[in-house]
Amino acid sequence: GGQTALNVAMELYRNGAIARHGVKLIGANAQAIAKGEDRQLFKEAMLRIGLDVPRSGVARSLADANRVADEIGTFPLIIRPAFSLGGMGGGIAYNRDELE
Repeated sequence: GGQTALNVAMELYRNGAIARHGVKLIGANAQAIAKGEDRQLFKEAMLRIGLDVPRSGVARSLADANRVADEIGTFPLIIRPAFSLGGMGGGIAYNRDELE
């Protein structure tokens, strides 16, 4: 189990090994894993079934971060990298100065 198993399963799915060898994934299929790994797809799935999700956005630059902050409209904001182990590289911005 865990992230390593998900990564390996998806690589085997993408390179055709799962289909080529007639392997069946138990617990979750490749589409479910992909949806769980992609934050936007996951968010959309949760909204479709009527669950509340935190206001959020993706920023690839400081200008993007300021735009997302404006859209969310309130501080504090939790800032985190798209992919990291153990949440390294993230933080909390309590105001615009800390965001920048």
